[in-house]
Formats: sequence, C-alpha cells, structure tokens
Amino acid sequence: MASPARNSHVWVGSETGILKGINLQKKQATNYKLGDSVLSRHEAVTTMCWGDPYESEIFVGCLDGSVKLFSTEKGKFIESRECREGEGPFCGLAVLDGSLITCRQSGLLKVWRDSSSENVEIQVGPGVCRMRQNPEQVHHVATGGKENCLKVWDLHQLQEPIFRAKNVRNDWLDLRVPIWDRDMQFLPGSEKIVTCTGYHQVRVYDPSVPQRRPVLETTFGEYPLTALSLTSDGNAVVVGSSRGDVAVIDLRQGRLLKCLKGFAGSVRDIQCHPVLPMVASCGLDRFLRIHNLNHKRLEHKVYLKSRLNCLLLSSREKWEDEGVDSSTDLQSDVKEEEEDDEIWNSMEVVATKRKAELQPCSESGNEEPPKDKPLKKQKKIRKAES
Repeated sequence: MASPARNSHVWVGSETGILKGINLQKKQATNYKLGDSVLSRHEAVTTMCWGDPYESEIFVGCLDGSVKLFSTEKGKFIESRECREGEGPFCGLAVLDGSLITCRQSGLLKVWRDSSSENVEIQVGPGVCRMRQNPEQVHHVATGGKENCLKVWDLHQLQEPIFRAKNVRNDWLDLRVPIWDRDMQFLPGSEKIVTCTGYHQVRVYDPSVPQRRPVLETTFGEYPLTALSLTSDGNAVVVGSSRGDVAVIDLRQGRLLKCLKGFAGSVRDIQCHPVLPMVASCGLDRFLRIHNLNHKRLEHKVYLKSRLNCLLLSSREKWEDEGVDSSTDLQSDVKEEEEDDEIWNSMEVVATKRKAELQPCSESGNEEPPKDKPLKKQKKIRKAES
C-alpha cells in the first residue's frame, strides 16, 4: 500500500513544528514530526524547499536552526542537520548540485558542501526577509529585506552580487523612500524580478538594462504585502497582505485584475501551480485555501489547527487518485487537536435582543403610554394627573 505522503498535494509547515501533508481529493491531512519529540514553537517550520526535481524529498527549515530532510516516499523524516550559524529564522532554502543553501535573517548566506572545509558563506546584509532561487538558472538567488535592497547572487562566485537594485527617487516631499522587500520571484524566460514590499508596493526590476531602479511599480491596498507568487503564464502575480487581502496584479500594465475572497488573517505564503490555474495560500488564520484563478472560486478550504508559515504545492497535473472516496472526512494524527471542535460545538449560542424589542424611554425617564390601552382610559389618567 502506498504511503499517504506520496499522495499529498500540498505540504504545509506550522508554528508548532509539524509538517502537514494534505490530500485534497481524499480530504485527508496527516501530521509528521521528527521522532517522538514534544511539539515546541522553538521548532516552528519557517521555510521549505524541494530536495530534488522529482519532489521525493523536502528540506524543512526550523526556528531552532536545524534543517530536516523529509522523504515523501517513506513518509518520515530521514535526516536532521544543524545549521546554527547566523541568527534569526531561515528566510530561504535552496538546493544546488546536491548542496544545501541556507539564508538566515541576520544575512548569512551559506552553501553547505559535503566537506565542511568546502563550505562557502557570505553576508548579504542584515534584516533579510526572503531568499529565492531562480528556477531556470539555479545558481542564481535573490535576497532582500528591511533596509536591505534587492540583490542577485551567483552561487559560483559569491564575492559580489551580480545585480544590486537602487532605491526609487525621493517622494514629492523630497523625503527618502524606505526599503522593505518582503518577497520576490524571478520571471520565467527573462532576467526580470518581481518584488512586493512592506509598504504595499509591487515592483519589477530588469537587470538586463542599465537602470537599476524598478521598470514598473504599482501599489495594492494599505497594508504590508507579505508574500507573492507568479501565475503559470508569468504575466501576473498573486500577492497577499498582512490583513488577509489577496489580489492578482497584471505585470504588463501594473493594474489590478481581480481579488480573491475568503481570508481572515495575515497571509504567510502563496504558491501558484506551474500549469493549472490554481493558487494555494496559508497564514495565521490556520486555513489552507486553494483558489481557481480563472473563476476566483474557492475550491478547497482546510482547517489545520495551528498557525501556518509556509507551503509547497505539488507540481503534478493530475491530482485524481484511484479508489478515492470523496465523502471521507478530514483526518488528523494529533488527537488533542480533535478535541477543540467538540468544545466549540458544546457551547451554547447566546442570542442578543434587538433594539426594537426594548421599550423606548424619554430623556426625563417617563415611559410612553402603552399602545394596548384604550383611548378613553388614557384620557382619564391625564385628567387625574392634572
């Protein structure tokens, strides 16, 4: 019998240190953790990446500085590596020629070779928020963060960046515009890079032209943009904000195409399917959502019990499995989490009274005469008062 991990469509990392595999067709969620270790927020999953092109392995970066290797074929963690150099959580993981590449928030970018004497590291600047690998030129990675402008690095020659973005011109008050790149991604078929910032800006850079400033810039919403992902055609980008707003923006004209609904918390990660018109997202509201980009329809919504930091979406085109029973309920391996629903269901519903049901009172405190009394009795009462 095949392992349930091999049939998972989405992999999600949580703040409790659990790797969750979700099968959307069977409506099942399975939790995985290393050994019998107790769940701890110190082992929160902060970033993930595929270990090979066949998606049979996943590198999981944890808050405590360890990187764990998970086998989707065996359905368990098979290796743990200590990568404690640097400070802060991992901002990105990548794989190049069998070597692991890590980047910490403090700015330490390191290539882990088979031999420790061959390890290469460099400081890319403090306050890093994200490191992304170019899927077409895998030896190129991009970094950026708070007051740390976008840079592109060649992993074969890490002495200097091959591209360093330049900040935009001062605003209309002649004040410097602050820098805060939260996420970035390489556009397919070109050297262009799209970024989203903590100041709700979406920018496109083109290292092939002499201009180091953005060749396109637009804004969305009023809250920090936290994650982005390119659509399958590469002509648009899906961005999410700290308020839970998700939108699709055209990169050719810089205009808003559509907004996706159904979110209730900060978006931590977004990933579009490389072929199908689908986008997966997760965040602090504990839900995994799958939207159809063509119809803006919410296809799947899965409650996963804990706050979610990152995800990986399977690139296979056919998600259907043989012998699937679509009526199967969503399952979880942690029994303690299942008790939460029972507690909520056992609570009584408190009904609030409408304002119309309250009897109106005047400012002096005297109630209005009851409407059900006859008119004659009301006149007699008035005479007696006089």
